[in-house]
Amino acid sequence: MSLFRFFEWLGDTSWSVAFHESRYVFLIVLMIHVLTLSVFVGTALMIDLRLLGKTMTHVPVSQVVTRLMPWAEAGFLVMVVTGALLFYAAPVARYENIFFRFKMAALAIAAVNIWLFRRNVYRRVGEWISIRFRRAACGWSGRCRWCCWRSSSRRDA
Repeated sequence: MSLFRFFEWLGDTSWSVAFHESRYVFLIVLMIHVLTLSVFVGTALMIDLRLLGKTMTHVPVSQVVTRLMPWAEAGFLVMVVTGALLFYAAPVARYENIFFRFKMAALAIAAVNIWLFRRNVYRRVGEWISIRFRRAACGWSGRCRWCCWRSSSRRDA
């Protein structure tokens, strides 16, 4: 069974049709998706700007990450769940949309970058007193995340 045929079958299920044709449920899920996207991108942007040394320079990076990461993670989790529901509402239309595919690829790259940051760079937060180390380690991560968020937040997907 090809992927297209699977999505065609998925779109023809009674739950998918009912969800897509629902007057209020679809719109509520879409609203929650957009709101949590805003929470997620906003917190990620603040963390990235701090990593790049562009804002909140008087606050240690560890404090900024500790305070904002739970909000970013919660926003990401709800955003993924509502995004999966929105995909379920019209899987064939999303599958055929080239911008949607680009958006998913950018989100995958961003997720890998976050995982690498948490696994490698953030573990050595104690060494971040050295400006040279901080700029080398965090600058790349912040720039990569910024590019991924920017490319994945296209509204036409």
